[in-house]
Amino acid sequence: MEGMAKSKVGSAVVSLGDYLREQRVSAELSLRQLAEQTGVSNPYLSQIERGLRKPSAEVLQQLAKALRISAEQLYVQAGILSPDDGQVRSVELAILGDPVLSERQKQSLLDVYQAFRVMAEAGGTVEVPQQVSPDDALPRVAPPEADEAPVDPDRASTPTEGEHHG
Repeated sequence: MEGMAKSKVGSAVVSLGDYLREQRVSAELSLRQLAEQTGVSNPYLSQIERGLRKPSAEVLQQLAKALRISAEQLYVQAGILSPDDGQVRSVELAILGDPVLSERQKQSLLDVYQAFRVMAEAGGTVEVPQQVSPDDALPRVAPPEADEAPVDPDRASTPTEGEHHG
């Protein structure tokens, strides 16, 4: 049955790995060449193409640059960005583009944002699971050094011995 044979030509690309492989072949690059251009290891790229690994937004950005394709399109293929809603996409892109946030923080923000949207569209309220503790999300401030004594506000204004204000 020839009609039953699966052909990728003209069909929608099913997975991110298939899409990346298609783009790499179109760019006439071997996995090794793509690895050299992106700084991502050859075995890791192979695993991505076979659907065994899900790359971070940062790796996707490196791949997009090397393949000369839109990072935004890769984010959509990877399921990181919403394919339709421009307003939603702009929020997601702002999160992904923030140079200060870690990959984990970006993913957490995207997950929470998507949960809020799903609940809002369903007309309900959102119960946010405590997957990330607030301590993990906030920057850490180092405690004062051991040789730095805390300042006691009551004593700070009191004259020390030998200092008499007359």
